[in-house]
Amino acid sequence: MTIRHTPPLLLLFLLVFFGVNGAGIALASPGNRTERRGITSLRIARIQRHLARINKPGVRTIESPDDGDIIDCVPRHRQPALDHPLLKDHKIQKAAERPKKAAAAASRNDSASASRAAWQAWHHAGHCPRGTVPIRRSSVDDVLRAKSLFHFGKKAVMRPPARSSDAPDVVSGNGHEHAIAYTVNGGEFYGAKATINVWDPSVQVNSEFSLSQIWILSGSFDGSDLNSIEAGWQVSPELYGDSRPRLFTYWTSDAYEETGCYNLLCSGFVQTNRRIAIGAAISPVSSFEGSQYDITVLIWKDPKAGNWWMSLGDGGGLVGYWPAELFSHLSERATMVEWGGEVVNTRPDGSHSATQMGSGHFAGGGFSRAGYFRNLEVVDADNTLASVGAAVATLAENTDCYDIRSFAGDGADGWGAHFYFGGPGNNPRCP
Repeated sequence: MTIRHTPPLLLLFLLVFFGVNGAGIALASPGNRTERRGITSLRIARIQRHLARINKPGVRTIESPDDGDIIDCVPRHRQPALDHPLLKDHKIQKAAERPKKAAAAASRNDSASASRAAWQAWHHAGHCPRGTVPIRRSSVDDVLRAKSLFHFGKKAVMRPPARSSDAPDVVSGNGHEHAIAYTVNGGEFYGAKATINVWDPSVQVNSEFSLSQIWILSGSFDGSDLNSIEAGWQVSPELYGDSRPRLFTYWTSDAYEETGCYNLLCSGFVQTNRRIAIGAAISPVSSFEGSQYDITVLIWKDPKAGNWWMSLGDGGGLVGYWPAELFSHLSERATMVEWGGEVVNTRPDGSHSATQMGSGHFAGGGFSRAGYFRNLEVVDADNTLASVGAAVATLAENTDCYDIRSFAGDGADGWGAHFYFGGPGNNPRCP
């Protein structure tokens, strides 16, 4: 059976034997055990204590038949978010006021008949009951793949060089490479939306990743007070232990130094949806010159409570929100939005990594060959969604490795502003 209810006597035995809570006892799955020789019992004990804090006990456990993920159905009021010191007295919010469509866009068909919606593999095994949220369980092996316990679930600190205030916050000397579109000429933004096709790009080194996401940004791009909210899909062997594309979120209020994390691996993001598991695998995925599967991500600021909400899918199913208390600059508004792909290039063996971005093919391949973002929209101060049109610029640090081609759109195809992007990484032009 894939849905398991642990008998009370067995649960009590396991709690006493392992000295951790019920959700923390599954330390590793068969066939996915990290080599542990040379790892001290003290370090394992510290990891177990950490997992006991983030793996909250669930009322139901679901094991995904496709990828082995274990999903715990945790009561909403016991989820990790509420452990954050700034959310000590926080009451889980009800649905936010959704952004309105601009008049010009209200009649436009945003669906693309040639693409289909992607979903999550664990749904084949069951669903979480009302009043709970699905949380992907973390294991000791997940933590051991990270550089340290402190680094588990966090992005590497990125310190970009000083540059003009209208430049995107992506230039980095830490091997992070991008192909993105971004808003120009400053402004005030209260959200962003896009539909992104999902691929399973190859990642050469476990410590590298490949992702496609939306960034909501405010603060000093060359300082330590950058606020960022991010969501999309990613392939990260180090974080997840496999090469499947997975839905992810991220946040930080200090330029990735101390605050924030991926998904629900620290307190902060408040989940409200019982059908969507952040960090779970997305299935099916797009195929080269074949069927295209995509996800629609919308992030926006609730004009009343000030929290930043996220929805997934054309129907706008609410996933949850980042409380305004987590941020400094984003407690008011965003000053830049970015859409696109990012990889980490560690230059294994002294050559550029062969980690792929998007489909692993350049933007010139177009539909069914390259990755795409379509229907790029932003939310204004009146809580209205409008196409960005031509008010975006593009950036790719090394077009011989990864590139991007953007289009103003708004034609008969219903794609609005959109772009193709991606690349193979290492190739004869990208040594």
